[in-house]
Amino acid sequence: MEQILLNGLITGAQYALIALGLTLIFSLMNILNFAHGQMYVLGAFVTYYVYGKLGLPFIVAVIASGLTLALIGAIFEKYLFNPVIKKSLREESSMLLAAGTAFFLDALILIVFGEKQRSVPSIVDGVFFGDAYGIDIIIPYNRIAIGIIAVVMITAFILFMQYSKPGRAMRALAQDKTAAQLMGVDLDKYSLIGFAMGAMLAGVAGSLLVTITGVNSGIGGGISVQAFTMIMIGGAGVISGAILGGFILGIVEALGLYYLPGDITYLTIFVCLMIFLTLRPQGLMGKPWG
Repeated sequence: MEQILLNGLITGAQYALIALGLTLIFSLMNILNFAHGQMYVLGAFVTYYVYGKLGLPFIVAVIASGLTLALIGAIFEKYLFNPVIKKSLREESSMLLAAGTAFFLDALILIVFGEKQRSVPSIVDGVFFGDAYGIDIIIPYNRIAIGIIAVVMITAFILFMQYSKPGRAMRALAQDKTAAQLMGVDLDKYSLIGFAMGAMLAGVAGSLLVTITGVNSGIGGGISVQAFTMIMIGGAGVISGAILGGFILGIVEALGLYYLPGDITYLTIFVCLMIFLTLRPQGLMGKPWG
């Protein structure tokens, strides 16, 4: 059981990092970024080339991935989403644009990178054997290192949102856009920053997980579904809910994969999710809609 829980917590930390970017964009702009998984894939490919091919240090690859996706996110927000939100009278327009962006990135990734599965060397070699310390755990040091990095980055994000001026401004906009603007918060500026940060978090998550799972051009949609699942569990637009949803999904997935076949595990998760949402549609930490 210790092995299952540890696997679930480490996976949950990585999942939470993915969900944070999605929920940040939703809380600021009320947009479900359907291209979030594709941004994750782009971050993973950046790391594959910088770290796996060029042989540069892993931290350089993570920074390159984050900056690349932040730039892509800023361009999308400034030239696509912001104009549509301002001109359109219907919220569905931005959702359709997000879906179109996901299809575009899927096609672009397939053309540029092809269908081949890529793998990246571990950042730390070796395996931890817990029986030497009286615990029933066997886990690669690489997974432990990635889990620790993910927790550190989640903590840094929380501190940034809590204590920095941009973080406080984005929190104010998420709570009440009209009141925040009346207090002098620039909606356009911080929406741009928030969208860029959300894309950056997706890219960083991709750069971390690529050392464990590898990457191919077809996984973007599945990653988006996982991200949506996490924010539905925790509550859309709630940062603490995204983190909680990530850890819950990680633990439930680890338990399911241990006791059930893979396909049955995910089918069970989605059935339970549908039942849960009929009882609490706002998620665990979200407020009722309306």
